[in-house]
Amino acid sequence: MSNSDRVVLALGGAGTVGSGIVKAFLDRGFRVVVISRDSNRLEKLKGFVSPSTKDRLITLVGNVGSEEEVEVAKQAVLKAVGKVTDIVSSLGFSWWQGGPPHTQTLKELHWVLETLILSTFVSWKAFFPLVRDDPNCTYTFITGGAGEKLLMPGTGFLTVGAASALAFCQVLREEYPDVPCKLNQVKINTGVAPPERMAPGYLNHVDLGEAVAALVERRTSSHTVFTMNSPADLKTILLEDNM
Repeated sequence: MSNSDRVVLALGGAGTVGSGIVKAFLDRGFRVVVISRDSNRLEKLKGFVSPSTKDRLITLVGNVGSEEEVEVAKQAVLKAVGKVTDIVSSLGFSWWQGGPPHTQTLKELHWVLETLILSTFVSWKAFFPLVRDDPNCTYTFITGGAGEKLLMPGTGFLTVGAASALAFCQVLREEYPDVPCKLNQVKINTGVAPPERMAPGYLNHVDLGEAVAALVERRTSSHTVFTMNSPADLKTILLEDNM
């Protein structure tokens, strides 16, 4: 199957991490579908990707975090592209600093969990059946290292939500050990930003996207966690891609 025959559903594709991933897949010849509740973010994404690849980017307005609405989004995807071969899930947000837990409300914790883990579960349950039984298909989760450490005082709820996402990925690897689909996880232990917001040690979101696209394109691994600690880890993956 050539890249032109493969269709990537990029969940969270309109975000910082997701936009770099979308651009990389398009540059490699894939078709890419992105769903977002915010039409403005979809328009911004269209302006970000390489102009020559825009005709292979399909954008849909929808909500993949609601059990009712995700089914509507799923049917819209199937109507637009017919078949999905690869799914990359980078849902959620990268930063939260609302303050120490005793200053927060239950409503705030609910929002963090809904954004970081519940939407990941709802979208997985809806879209995983599209690729589950095909050894030529992939499902890749993008997670963060905040689930294993407190980034700084005031970010505790981010750690709770991110840890839930890490645990969910572990559950899937162990609950579905023999699933034909290639099921992998990319765990990022550093910041990710566009070039204008880069800081020492951060990953450029386009470079990260290139590494994720390379892993998905190869389809040589399954039930594996790829840990990204620094830009050097991205280069290692891309070097293997060129060997």
